[in-house]
Amino acid sequence: MKLDSILTTKNDTTFSLSMRAQTACARAKALEETSDYEDAREALSEFWQRIGQRPRIEGLDEIGRAEVLLRAGTLSGWLGSARQIPGAQEIAKDLISESAGAFEKLGLVERVAEARIDLAICYWREGAFDEARVTLEDAVRQLGHLESEQRLRALLNIAIMEKVSQRYEDALKTHREAAPLFEASSNNALKGKFYNEYANVLKTVGLAQKRDDYIDQALVEYSAASFYFEQTGNSRFLARVENNLGLLFIHLGRVSDAQVHLDRARALFTSLKDKGSAAGVDDTRARGLIAQGQFSEAEKMARAAVRVLEEGDELSLLAEALTTYGTTLARLGNSSKARATFEKAIRVAHQAGDSGSGGVAALSMVEELATHLPLSDLHTYYRMADSELATSQRADIQLRLGKCARRLLATDWSSGSSQTAPVASGTNGHSPVADDPIDPEPLPTTSASLEEQVLHYEGNLIRQALETADGSVTRAARMLGVTHQGLAFILNGRHKSLLAARKPVKRRRRSIIRFH
Repeated sequence: MKLDSILTTKNDTTFSLSMRAQTACARAKALEETSDYEDAREALSEFWQRIGQRPRIEGLDEIGRAEVLLRAGTLSGWLGSARQIPGAQEIAKDLISESAGAFEKLGLVERVAEARIDLAICYWREGAFDEARVTLEDAVRQLGHLESEQRLRALLNIAIMEKVSQRYEDALKTHREAAPLFEASSNNALKGKFYNEYANVLKTVGLAQKRDDYIDQALVEYSAASFYFEQTGNSRFLARVENNLGLLFIHLGRVSDAQVHLDRARALFTSLKDKGSAAGVDDTRARGLIAQGQFSEAEKMARAAVRVLEEGDELSLLAEALTTYGTTLARLGNSSKARATFEKAIRVAHQAGDSGSGGVAALSMVEELATHLPLSDLHTYYRMADSELATSQRADIQLRLGKCARRLLATDWSSGSSQTAPVASGTNGHSPVADDPIDPEPLPTTSASLEEQVLHYEGNLIRQALETADGSVTRAARMLGVTHQGLAFILNGRHKSLLAARKPVKRRRRSIIRFH
């Protein structure tokens, strides 16, 4: 055979194999969008079969290799989440990153952005929210002014990052601005995900602020999400809506309605062999049982959820489940095991880089074990919670922080003693050491007028709150149960000597959501 004939045969073989790869990837992607991950894996089986296996990309052209790497990576992430396979997200990130590099060399901007968004989702599953946010911003920059489905995906995931970072007002604003874009989209699977997340944010803000209008709108958005998931046959995400509705009805005290939705969610997840999501439903059930005062049943359910989530590498979900489990143990009077569980939740959250979940775990420990921990330890964990939840836009979290702070300040004043925090088995084997509580200064002599004594007492409390809050007037005001403006007025009027203890005002960073 002549050389030119050999080269032609080789090129035909490469072309044929690459076309088969692209067809398989297109089929796998369509199945992935409806959450049929096992069928998607089967569609890709000629080139990739299981997590941890290197995709077979020899003989493919450049675009064929990039496509196979991307689909194998995204499926590794989704299947790893469903089955709680340890290390799956790292494997997924490696494959997706490799595909992003290949698409970049080919100059395929939209495909680079798609890979970056899928990479961000892997970071999000691990709880690495900062990395996820940076990766999404990179995807947006890649798109420039290009209007595409990938821009909608980026918007949706940016809103999710705002939500999981407890910036709910920002997440709400992002959803409202993006709503017209999603309404105009023809991608029903993507629309379903948008409406589900929009409803989640409305639910959280509505419950925290007691806004019935938000709750009503959340129910409408959940209905829309269910409609689109049913249209696309996406049973996995339909189950997520059912779980979210169950959690909403638990908070509303409608226990029987919650039970119906949670039963549906768990049945769907079980049929899909998605034990990670089924464990999430168990965590939701445990929270409902806590609300009903059924602590023994809640403990069993929470323990089961933790056991499953410990198998995988979705650390944020594990931290949340551990916090629920710690709460059940505390309510049952097992304070030592509850403390160990809360501390593990903090360690896991910090390992993930999820400061919000770590802060909630620390706050829950202060609330649940207030009568079982030394005052110095309560200060330590309160300061940790206050620091890590400082930017939280959840009104209920801020109220909980304020209530705990006032209790601690009152205890400090009545005890009049300074304690040094002992070494705790807190974060990564190191003691989360806090500064010693501030001793209240003695009151003026009895010859002082009542007005002078009240003024001195007020100044003492404000000084102590400012130092505990590291100079933040907002956080100090929350501790004292007054508004930011109220405390600023008092400082400028009656206690100018304390102005030096204030932290300089920081200018808020502009949102990245407005792209045009």
